[in-house]
Amino acid sequence: MSDALAAAYDEERPRLVRVAYAILGSHAEAEDVVADCWLRLVAADEREPVRDVAAWATVTVARAALDVLRSARSRRETYVGPWLPEPVVAGLEDRVSLDDSVRYALLVALERLTPAERTAWVLHDIFEMPFADVAAAVGRTPEAVRQLARRAREHVAAGTPRVSVDAGTHDRVVGAFLGAAAGGDLAGLVRLLDPSVVLTSDGGGVVNAARRPVLGPDRVARFFAGVAKKDGQVDIVEVNGRTGVAFHVGGRLHSVVSFTVDGELITRIDIVLAPDKLSGVRSAAR
Repeated sequence: MSDALAAAYDEERPRLVRVAYAILGSHAEAEDVVADCWLRLVAADEREPVRDVAAWATVTVARAALDVLRSARSRRETYVGPWLPEPVVAGLEDRVSLDDSVRYALLVALERLTPAERTAWVLHDIFEMPFADVAAAVGRTPEAVRQLARRAREHVAAGTPRVSVDAGTHDRVVGAFLGAAAGGDLAGLVRLLDPSVVLTSDGGGVVNAARRPVLGPDRVARFFAGVAKKDGQVDIVEVNGRTGVAFHVGGRLHSVVSFTVDGELITRIDIVLAPDKLSGVRSAAR
């Protein structure tokens, strides 16, 4: 193994983790895939020098992530309650730069896709890989992955915000919503919720959470007001690059909340309570 190979892989590692995370929806699994890819790269380079580390690693990571996703789908189908992606959380004093490939609302929308559709769309539409390379990762012909990406594009468009909201607008809307929640202002909460708003909570069958999505402004406002009344510490954090909330109860991270803003209204609230999905974000959320 050469120092040059290790340096080239280290340079690509953050992007490779984003590729795997966008495909899997689990940051912990994404990091495992990228770590395993490094071992594969070393073995491949010993057989024949790898000239383009970025291209080789991207295809290998995507293929491995697709395999993991396929095996995970059967577990997710029997999951207790809704399955939400694992959030990436950072304190506002330690803001992280995450591109649109890992916005939380997008990861939720990608759950509607088949593993092959998701991988094809992520690689082509987000990471701009040509279809010939996407085909190598997915194991289909270029024309087949082109069709996969087209179908995925339609599903993603239906499940993500219609309007691109800048961070300032997002912060203002979420800040007003949290202020209304802290003051017990149900009418104020309702005014900031889209008529088709959805609240989803993921407890994984381990902790108490709503087994079905909560629909509509009135029900969502009342549900969130109840959550906000819990004794504990409320921290404003970044969830996948956008302002969200971390609740601590008894000194432990209880839940992480992601908000999706479309225009001037909140269209989604996603609450992750499953302990296994919070274990990797405990230090960042304090």
